[in-house]
Amino acid sequence: MEDSLLNKINGPEDLRNLEKKSLPRLAQEIRERIIDVVSRNGGHLASNLGAVELSMALHLAFESPKDKLIWDVGHQCYTHKLLTGRNKSFDSIRKKDGISGFPKNSESPHDIVETGHASTSISEALGVLTGQDVSGEEGAVVAIIGDGAMTGGMAFEALNHAGHLKKQLIVILNDNTMSISKNVGALTVSGKWLLSNYLSRLFASKRYQKLREKFDQGIKGLPVIGMKLFDLSVRIRKGFKAVLYKESIFSDLGFEYVGPIDGHSISKLKEVFEEVKKIGRPTVVHVVTQKGRGYEHAEGNPTLFHGIAPFTIEDGKLTERASYSFTAAFSDSIVKYAESDSRITAITAAMSKGTGLHNFQERFPDRFFDAGIAEEHAVAFAAGQARAGCRPVVAIYSTFMQRTVDQVFHDIALPGLPVIIAMDRAGLVGDDGETHQGLYDIALFKSVPGMTIIAPGCRQEMAAAMDYALSLNGPCMLRYPKASALSCDDMAVPWQTGRGRLLSEGPSNTLLITPGGILKEARTAAAELREEGLYCDIYNLRFIKPLDEEYLAEILDSYTNVICIEDSARIGGIGETIASIVLKRQLNCRFSYYGLPDAFYAQGTREELLTEFELDPAGIAARVRLVEETELSLYTRERKVEGA
Repeated sequence: MEDSLLNKINGPEDLRNLEKKSLPRLAQEIRERIIDVVSRNGGHLASNLGAVELSMALHLAFESPKDKLIWDVGHQCYTHKLLTGRNKSFDSIRKKDGISGFPKNSESPHDIVETGHASTSISEALGVLTGQDVSGEEGAVVAIIGDGAMTGGMAFEALNHAGHLKKQLIVILNDNTMSISKNVGALTVSGKWLLSNYLSRLFASKRYQKLREKFDQGIKGLPVIGMKLFDLSVRIRKGFKAVLYKESIFSDLGFEYVGPIDGHSISKLKEVFEEVKKIGRPTVVHVVTQKGRGYEHAEGNPTLFHGIAPFTIEDGKLTERASYSFTAAFSDSIVKYAESDSRITAITAAMSKGTGLHNFQERFPDRFFDAGIAEEHAVAFAAGQARAGCRPVVAIYSTFMQRTVDQVFHDIALPGLPVIIAMDRAGLVGDDGETHQGLYDIALFKSVPGMTIIAPGCRQEMAAAMDYALSLNGPCMLRYPKASALSCDDMAVPWQTGRGRLLSEGPSNTLLITPGGILKEARTAAAELREEGLYCDIYNLRFIKPLDEEYLAEILDSYTNVICIEDSARIGGIGETIASIVLKRQLNCRFSYYGLPDAFYAQGTREELLTEFELDPAGIAARVRLVEETELSLYTRERKVEGA
């Protein structure tokens, strides 16, 4: 058996020292390594398998970290990690205390930018490039963008600025036919790039660039008609490219356009990259790749294998059966209500399956809208539909709702439009780390005037929450975690605005307050304490906003100890809101609240992170025991004073 080439790669310099004939074998080893680890850990598989040769060619043509490689989104960076000294730690990817599944600057100097959200790379890269000009630092700057990220408006804002500055920014458009390929094409025969491929190499060559510069200078030097002839030649060149490429948007923005290039030919990619470095102007290199390449199950279903849980390599099937989740409960609820209300529409930002809207899409295709990776547009688009009499439901992960703060304030809440925003993945999310934790939505949106925020605690409450939200004549957010949804018939009581559900099983001096996302953990903790003879009641808030203060104050005042547990940032969370009510009304209860401290949180399973911050059943039970012991201690001390 041959020695592993991958095990000998401790950095990009080792890759550049390999013989050319060894590169295909290394690419195969990298694919096998990625498939093996992702099958055990879960992760982004299809996009990474499609970017193996592209990543290798980038590290062959550029000298990272002197040359800056900036990955958009980052879910195609696994090969990059393997080539930059992280092969030995790769088994820990996306695990607690392991390496991140996304680029992370604190992890390696080769990870220039921490990423996890789409459409940011060109802006960051242009900033790095101009910053280097100011500081006198040298090195090429390359933004690698693809997998639909070009649908984000921020990418085009950055392209427009880069074209204006005319700096030598290199943008690699990784076209894996999932999105951008329908808009940027070329002349093909039997799937092979012909004339445009040849012309792309010509346009990228140093010889062509020198000839063009001499030609342009010669025309400009002609008296009287020089500039007019120059302008005409520029228009002719753009028209020539437009005929060949069908789309001249990059040229119109001031970029040289090179491509399409076979994204699985290391030699062609390396050749083009080395020529592009010499152009001296902003350049887009259009690279065509196949998502899931080298693993037939991912090739056949790249959407499923985009972000996949652990699976069996042989058949591509998940190793664990998925439980009924809050996402599934939302999916069932929106389909149910859409059956009887033709005004209901569903909107997503390139996440129909992840948000559970794929069932709605199949059932009501004419009322389903995918806006692409453009969350701001999706929310403003929903506002427009509401103005036209629809009842739009926008499903976006909590972490991506961070992008839409202005649209929520300006386009939805200010005019008071009846838009429902379903915030999936609220709270601690887990394996994707800092960029994907849904901890900040309460702090961001509870101050929005007229906004209703509901946190359903089980599958029955999800259906009731949707029903309530549809009854409103204003904006509403549903906040729920990436977790299994309990079936709890005891929660099926009528909803009243601002009021939750009190669960009591006996006389108790202690009350646990929870938003719905952590209700399961609170109920488990209460059951554990009950076996010890300690009783605590649970108040499931249901509403983050508004709160019926009079009703809540009456409940709180009947307990000695009140503990609020929330799966969100402590600063700006619901605990602060309740604390202000306790203080303002001078209630007699001893009130404490717990959430996530002021920090960013790396990857780990949701259960591991809840345990770390004592928000799991054991941690919640420990907090109740502590207040009960404190109360007993105070009671004993008071009795001693009375006896004296």
